[in-house]
Amino acid sequence: MERREVEKQEGKSFNVDCNGNGRVVNNSSPKFPLMFWEMAVASAIVLSFVAGLVCVYLTMPASDYSFLKLPRSLEDLQILRDHLESYTSDYTIQVLIGYCMVYIFMQTFMIPGTVFMSLLAGSLFGVFKGVALVVFNATAGASSCYFLSKLIGRPLVFTLWPDKLIFFQAQVVKRRTCLLNYMLFLRVTPTLPNTFINVASPIVDVPYHIFFLATFIGLIPAAYVTVRAGIKLGELQSIGDLYDFHSIATMFLIGVVTVTPTLISKNRS
Repeated sequence: MERREVEKQEGKSFNVDCNGNGRVVNNSSPKFPLMFWEMAVASAIVLSFVAGLVCVYLTMPASDYSFLKLPRSLEDLQILRDHLESYTSDYTIQVLIGYCMVYIFMQTFMIPGTVFMSLLAGSLFGVFKGVALVVFNATAGASSCYFLSKLIGRPLVFTLWPDKLIFFQAQVVKRRTCLLNYMLFLRVTPTLPNTFINVASPIVDVPYHIFFLATFIGLIPAAYVTVRAGIKLGELQSIGDLYDFHSIATMFLIGVVTVTPTLISKNRS
């Protein structure tokens, strides 16, 4: 059976056959997956984000900023919201820039917690502005992660998600003619984690324009649900309260609609 070699990295090969099956051979890998220059690039990007945040911090009025930290719970988020509300009206530009930089930084480096940032957008800016802000930042952060992964991400993907990578590559090969619909389906439904999609897409040759469109459009439903919940932040008891049956059913319905052209095309072929 004919096999096409997709990637060789640090002594590891990833192959997909004509039926979309895949396997990883030669599991030998280095103790640390990134080389020195790759670490230098990642460090430079981190430092650029830090420098931008420091500039935003220096332009804010003198105050006690001990509340400024990445929220890890709804309680942390409510404290952050209560403090930022007093600054948003007078220092809108600084708050927006700081918010965008933190969100994009978290997306770029796969830091958990962007759901709290989406809730914060709804609480501070309302539904319409909040959704626009979240979709913009999520798309920018995903794009940043895409290009960073294209540059230095291959060893990490092979090390962290070999099985998911095999599945994703096989699906991309089978659905190449309707790839936008398939990527939209992945964004709307939780078939694969968004973090994995951001990192793995350049590795499996998903073109950026398809990645961008699928991300920008596909994240809107989830962004709307989360931002809308942020308006009633005080009523939330847990993150699980964000997605009720109606919201989940709606997103799955949207996902089915987006993937239908792919299924029809496959049946005709």
